[in-house]
Amino acid sequence: MRKAIGMVEYKTVSSGMSAADRMVKTSEVDILEASTVCPGKYLVLISGDLSAVKAAVEAATVHYPDTLIDSFVLGNPHESIFTALYGASDIGEPDALGVLETFTAAAAIVAADIAAKTAQVDLIELRLARGMCGKSYLLLTGEIAAVQAAIDKAKAGAGETGMFLDSAVIPHPDEKTWRSIL
Repeated sequence: MRKAIGMVEYKTVSSGMSAADRMVKTSEVDILEASTVCPGKYLVLISGDLSAVKAAVEAATVHYPDTLIDSFVLGNPHESIFTALYGASDIGEPDALGVLETFTAAAAIVAADIAAKTAQVDLIELRLARGMCGKSYLLLTGEIAAVQAAIDKAKAGAGETGMFLDSAVIPHPDEKTWRSIL
């Protein structure tokens, strides 16, 4: 089990790749993902012990501040974050669909963690900046009240950093809607 995760998000590929290298040279962390996303941004997602992740993210943000877009460190990420990142979540019978969109990938992951820890909901997917001009979104499901509470809390969290874009709670989504989304 991963104890902590962290991310840096850069405007340029060269800064992102340099930051990834600095992060693994700074402390004992694993790179979960390092990739280019639309529109030419670069994301680096790492895991490890909390102190190592903090040190690695700090090293990257301090050494490449001019092209840094966003970053985070989560000390105890909700376990459903990982299945949602890779689109491996099982849905079952949905009562409601929650959607939250952010301006950055980092903000979407933090919002997903907040949502998953707020109410009894299932994260379905975290779509990070691919094909979206750098924006990201999360999908979750559960009972209507739980989905509303999770989205409200996640919206407030993403809004604190100015990265919240939009959200919706769709009660009893039609089967055609589910097929088009998934």
